[in-house]
Amino acid sequence: SGYANQPRDFDWLEKNIPCQTACPAETDIPEYLAAISRGDYVRAYKINLEDNVFPAILGRVCSRPCEPECRHGWEGNGDPVAICFSKRSSDDLGNQEPVVMPKIFSDSGKKIAVVGSGVAGLTAARNLALYGHQVTVYEKHSTPGGMLNQGIPEFRLPRELINREIGQITACGVEIVCSTEIGKDIPIAQLTADNDAVILAAGTLRPNILDLPGAELEGIRHGLDFLLQTNEFEHEQMHGHVVVIGGGFTAMDCSRTAFRLGAGKVGVYYRRSTNEMLVTPGELEALEEENIAMETMVSPVGYVGDDQGRVKAIRFTRTELGAPDENGRRRPINIEGSEFEIPADWVLLATGQYPDTDFIDDDFRPDLVGDEQWLVSGEAHVTGVEKIFIAGDFAMGASTLIDAIGHAKACARVVDKHLTGETRLTDVALIEDAETTGRKREMDDIPLQVMPTIPVTERKLTAEVETGYLEAAAGEEAKRCYLCHFKFEIDNDLCIYCDGCLRVKPVDNCIVKVKEMTYDDDGRITGYVRSTNAMDYNLLYIDQNECIRCGACADVCPVECIPVQKVNKRVVKTSDVH
Repeated sequence: SGYANQPRDFDWLEKNIPCQTACPAETDIPEYLAAISRGDYVRAYKINLEDNVFPAILGRVCSRPCEPECRHGWEGNGDPVAICFSKRSSDDLGNQEPVVMPKIFSDSGKKIAVVGSGVAGLTAARNLALYGHQVTVYEKHSTPGGMLNQGIPEFRLPRELINREIGQITACGVEIVCSTEIGKDIPIAQLTADNDAVILAAGTLRPNILDLPGAELEGIRHGLDFLLQTNEFEHEQMHGHVVVIGGGFTAMDCSRTAFRLGAGKVGVYYRRSTNEMLVTPGELEALEEENIAMETMVSPVGYVGDDQGRVKAIRFTRTELGAPDENGRRRPINIEGSEFEIPADWVLLATGQYPDTDFIDDDFRPDLVGDEQWLVSGEAHVTGVEKIFIAGDFAMGASTLIDAIGHAKACARVVDKHLTGETRLTDVALIEDAETTGRKREMDDIPLQVMPTIPVTERKLTAEVETGYLEAAAGEEAKRCYLCHFKFEIDNDLCIYCDGCLRVKPVDNCIVKVKEMTYDDDGRITGYVRSTNAMDYNLLYIDQNECIRCGACADVCPVECIPVQKVNKRVVKTSDVH
């Protein structure tokens, strides 16, 4: 037991805990699912709080990059574990008392300003406060949260949760100053002069407006503006036919909000197929439940107006998918002669957004801003100005909440090193001896637990649609996890090759007879050659991809040559490792 930090240790973590590897915030998913399965919701919440900062929020609106990688969803294994919903359960079924995380380092005397109070700005601010620095966050709107408040509808994300989890950040010593616009109320130059570091985490507030004939007509709005107006200010009732153009998170939120504002008919129109849509599981089913039409493989080519200068229809053309673009997504190609019109009383453009760098002072622009307002530094945390750093979507372009959180966590460590001149934190593999996992073979057959929802007739603007798992369902769902952070390994120097483990193994290929293993120069396993007969049967090997962590092999071993270890990725003080 202890810390390990060799390449083979990190390689094991990366390959064998695929959900955590896929999470930009590196959330310790198996550990919190194990806690939920024991009914320890408070512990599960704290694991999430440390790793991803916003457990209750992400348990509702995370994009779930972990779930497609979950071993339970691999071919022949069934559905992936509902990791996101389980995260929500850690809050719903816990005590919901505010949690104040302890400081990691003592006060440094260093001051940091963060521009923007979205998830990236708040994540960087919280972690830097825990590192002992004095942090002030500046927000131009009247409430903190960025897209949490301004972009995500309340029927998906209750506002009391946002307030509570932001409150946990201010309790760490972070000061949030709202209604203060950097570049207008406070110049960047003053901010850099008054602080030891400045983090720009201003998100992507510049909408991508389609340059089409008729774009000046009334009734055409960008989705971000529409959601901001609805979520933060007065909302107006809608009527007639609302057309939403786009196929991502904003399109889903715009269409479902329009439905709640009284639109007679709502349709979403997207230029690619549903396979290329970037939405969370269940989102398209929700559209269908709410009678929102969906048409794919169509692209707008112009707007049609009436005599009063208001939009009355959109001209579309049908599309087909061509070669992949620079992001690997197939390009939509317009099909000549396939144009058609759709009546429209309102048009909402969910067509993307970009960083808005207009607030950056002229003196700093040559070092920070490049073509079309994109940052010269790209996705890097550091910039051409020594004191200025970048976090979240402001660096990456429009991404997801969990991507922005992961980027901001890394930014906080970069800033801490800049301020202290030290690498005070380091990644390790924490290896602990374990007796058993508590898993049983029948847990593999537990079906995916369905998220309860309220009836469509009750789906109003502020009524949360998903109601959360009850305790029994939360426990059952968590038990489905294969607990991939447990490592079963046969010590072939002790093995007497009685084949007892082979007789009790629950899965055909979890323990295999091996002729030889293959390794790279750093000692990392790269594969194995299976034995084909008794003459080349030299080793027994537990294939971590097939193992279900039931422990039957260790229980039956007469010479105890199958040790069980729990391996978790941790960020610890560098001084604790050396």
